[in-house]
Amino acid sequence: MTPSLRTGGECLVFDCSLDWVADLIAEGSAGELRDSETAADGIVICVESKRTPFETRGLSRLSRGAWHREGEVVLENACTSGFDLRARSNRDGWEFSYRWRPPARDRAAGWVLRSRFHLLARAVLMQYPALWCAGLCGRAPLHASAWTNADSTVLVTGSSGIGRSTLLLRELEAGARATGDNLAVGDGSALWGLVEPMRVSGGSGRHMAHGRREVPMDGRIEAVGPDAVVVLERGSTDRPVVCPCSPDAAARALVTNTYAAGELRRYWPLAATLAAGTGAGPAQPPVSEVASAFVADRPCFSLSLATSPGASLRGLLAAPEVAECF
Repeated sequence: MTPSLRTGGECLVFDCSLDWVADLIAEGSAGELRDSETAADGIVICVESKRTPFETRGLSRLSRGAWHREGEVVLENACTSGFDLRARSNRDGWEFSYRWRPPARDRAAGWVLRSRFHLLARAVLMQYPALWCAGLCGRAPLHASAWTNADSTVLVTGSSGIGRSTLLLRELEAGARATGDNLAVGDGSALWGLVEPMRVSGGSGRHMAHGRREVPMDGRIEAVGPDAVVVLERGSTDRPVVCPCSPDAAARALVTNTYAAGELRRYWPLAATLAAGTGAGPAQPPVSEVASAFVADRPCFSLSLATSPGASLRGLLAAPEVAECF
């Protein structure tokens, strides 16, 4: 059986020869790793046990530490993760092969900053391949998630650390379902979530930065078509305030939150290198175009969070002055 994962609208199929990396992938899959019979129609993620560099004879130098020919790119120490990467197309799709060859400095940093290393390794091994391959289908990465309940389905975006995960956890406890915590891909009509553990205060899993711990997301939904867009903002009062906002303001927030997200900081240069080296996909992900499509013909709201948590997004959107906008 072959481990596989549905994430970002893509299927990742894993062939891992290093036990510790297999454990890292399983942890990052938040309980959604499945066994499949075949690797057909999936993005192959192959983690090799070899410690030698990937062969670059016959390839042209693309930039420092990067070589390419049509349909193939080799990178040393991709995104400073410690993994060399070879991405290449084949008749069934794309294959991302990795070899653990960290420079001494990055190896030491990985041991000292364990939570940072785990997040980066998961991103390079799991999230970034899914994001890039989704881009070949015209989808764009977004720092957002979509939440759905019996009343509405909303696309929610906010800057890092503003309290979105805490608000999301409260909605899930009240029976809502969501595409994910932080990252997604969208085409302006539907949003596909990326699988990852939630990082919240009071969790029971791996320790992360800012006193948070990881927990799985129960009842995650793979994709939805939102009927509204909500932009979270930091408030200064003891009560949350929700009000309509312009589509231009909502689109701008969705774009700026995406490009400012720490989870995607290393993705942009990797995506550009893959596009330049393989000749596949857009040179620039269509983040602005997708954001504009999401806010067109959908009501948009800004939600200023209270200084103390406790608000319910579902309750706020049910207020008469807001509900009439739907």
